[in-house]
Amino acid sequence: MGTDGLTVLIDVLRARGFTVIGPTVRDGAIVLQELESAAQLPYGWGVELEAGRYRLLPRPDGAAFANAAGPQSWKTFLHPARVRQWKAERVGGELVVEADDTVPPRYAFIGVRSCDLRAISVQDRVLTGGAHADPVYRGRRSGAFLVAVECTEPGGTCFCVSMGTGPAAGPGYDLVLTELTGEEGHRFWIRDGSPEGAEILAELPAEPAPEAVGDAATRAVASAADRMGRTMPETDLHRLMAETLDAPRWDDVASRCLTCGNCTMVCPTCFCTTTEDVTDLTGDHAERWRVWDNCFDLDFSYLPGGPVRASSHSRYRQWLTHKLGTWHDQFGSSGCVGCGRCIVWCPVAIDITEEAAALHDWTRRAEGEAR
Repeated sequence: MGTDGLTVLIDVLRARGFTVIGPTVRDGAIVLQELESAAQLPYGWGVELEAGRYRLLPRPDGAAFANAAGPQSWKTFLHPARVRQWKAERVGGELVVEADDTVPPRYAFIGVRSCDLRAISVQDRVLTGGAHADPVYRGRRSGAFLVAVECTEPGGTCFCVSMGTGPAAGPGYDLVLTELTGEEGHRFWIRDGSPEGAEILAELPAEPAPEAVGDAATRAVASAADRMGRTMPETDLHRLMAETLDAPRWDDVASRCLTCGNCTMVCPTCFCTTTEDVTDLTGDHAERWRVWDNCFDLDFSYLPGGPVRASSHSRYRQWLTHKLGTWHDQFGSSGCVGCGRCIVWCPVAIDITEEAAALHDWTRRAEGEAR
């Protein structure tokens, strides 16, 4: 399928009533927003990523998806930062409370990378499973159409291979694209992953791909796997977190951490929330909002008498050990998908892979001394 196929794809999705969300260039970054046409995609833009650094770079090949994860994830739309839960009005001396039952749009996401595809499945497990499913998330997630994109150009902070989440797309997509540029032109190898995906694929100007196209796409994805910018230590991270709670490395990272919570805001799997009650000056109108919260906030663990985790040491350790360790105990998988966003958007360039490696080195030195 050529680039014209993307134009048709967005048109078909919009005609079916979807609100189409995809990447575009805005404010010096590649961000996610509603798309009205394929012309808004970030053709010809790549990114330079390092710890605490993000820069757009022009690309001569005109690729639309040769850029790593940006500051947002699809969590922004499925698990919004602010949701009104109810409003109350004082009418004639009586209090009338009305739940917010706004019907969410039916989303179609274009450009879901393999790490984010896994992140969506992780949030599905957290927010739609168990005894306390989230109706807001479930309402936005049900009926969502996912167009995945396999990565052929990893970023300097990507480590999805270490986490087993990419760069090839795993299950959960409706359609998946692999972008190819070069002497043969700008093409997309497209496949369906669901009955609805097959229906929409049938409406696109796509032809059965020659075997050579599939082989080229497979090689491009395999090449990306060999060019990851970061890697996690090859060890059982769940066990590592449990065995290093007293490691001196936590003091080192605490001396640098600002406890700003940027890592949790950009993380595609962090899900914690709190509530805010607001009222107008007359006292006749009040609202309750659910808002994102994070474990770096002092109030997050506040109990009568003060916060449980008063130090930056304890708050960073809580975040990392939950993400890489106790998430397994709660939800049966890691909470990290290797997207690298927390590394890029940390203002003091704390690197989750570097911290895990330091803890791993500490355990090996401790084992050597024990012998």
